[in-house]
Amino acid sequence: MSGLIVNEIFFSIQGEGSRAGLPCVMVRLSGCNLRCLWCDTAYAWEGGKEMSIMQVIAASEQFRCPLIEVTGGEPLRQARTKDLLNELAARGHTVLLETNGSFDIRGIDTRVTRIMDIKCPSSGMSDRMLWSNIDAILPGDEIKFVIADRADYDYAAGVIREQKLTGRCALIMSPVGLSLASQLAKWILQERLPVRLGLQLHKIIWPVEVEGIRDSSHPAAT
Repeated sequence: MSGLIVNEIFFSIQGEGSRAGLPCVMVRLSGCNLRCLWCDTAYAWEGGKEMSIMQVIAASEQFRCPLIEVTGGEPLRQARTKDLLNELAARGHTVLLETNGSFDIRGIDTRVTRIMDIKCPSSGMSDRMLWSNIDAILPGDEIKFVIADRADYDYAAGVIREQKLTGRCALIMSPVGLSLASQLAKWILQERLPVRLGLQLHKIIWPVEVEGIRDSSHPAAT
């Protein structure tokens, strides 16, 4: 296969990370090597359609938005993802990559912001983390922990301490559901942990669960 398997491309509000709230084109690639128990995009584990890199770029650029995120599924599972990231960056876009932390992030264009998950125990996938990725993290990257309970919080706080992540890059803790947000905020404040509380803004704005939460005034490209 010379192209990419794409689940959907759509225009929405960036819901997570340090650019939360900004208009953003979401390029969701198909396929994932993990099966997180709380995954909210399981529909992207399989299926999709093949597109060339230039077709993906054309579909993304029709929304006339400089911020583009490549997500999944797990985008680094596909061999041509790095080529897509390189081309998007070369064309002047602000490019984000959302990755689950189980694939090597070295060799990705340094103009790309890598948003890397560190899986906590509730995901069922915490043993799949490629820990050597920590050494490749740059100041402009982001590390995200998805928190479902106190055990997850304690695990994440322990990783931050043991791996000396404070000051390395932006650190984000996101609750699995909004009902946990206030409790997670209390834990962070009690320990004065230097992390950002990350809420999924797209789920607050559009609470109905749909495949590809998007601005309905801009139809999906795929």
